[in-house]
Amino acid sequence: MIKLIDIPKITDVRGNLSVIENDTIPYPIKRVYYLYDVPSDSFRGGHSHKEQSEFLIALSGSFDVILDDGFTRETVTLNKPNKGLLIEPGIWRELDDFSSGSVCLVLASNTFSEKDYIRSFKEFKKSVKK
Repeated sequence: MIKLIDIPKITDVRGNLSVIENDTIPYPIKRVYYLYDVPSDSFRGGHSHKEQSEFLIALSGSFDVILDDGFTRETVTLNKPNKGLLIEPGIWRELDDFSSGSVCLVLASNTFSEKDYIRSFKEFKKSVKK
């Protein structure tokens, strides 16, 4: 499952503030990382997770997230820091078309485990339940 989620935004003359609390995403956050200084002709991701869920936010700039569930492929552009993309396990993801100065924040449901990754699209396709 993938889902765009609005992140609460408090608007003020001094600027905006967005807050992620326990009820914003459906899991406790166990790992936080971010991607930045990604060259515009590069891509990130290129994998699926067996158990981990992730919530991606474009803190600055924009980038595309290409998602594939084994049957359909779609592209979601993230370009607002008050919208996040929830990606559940079993979804292949690729991130590309990073704008200059873009920052992608990822809030993950698990700590890093190489065993949780499927890094071959061919293996991912085999793992998809029909």
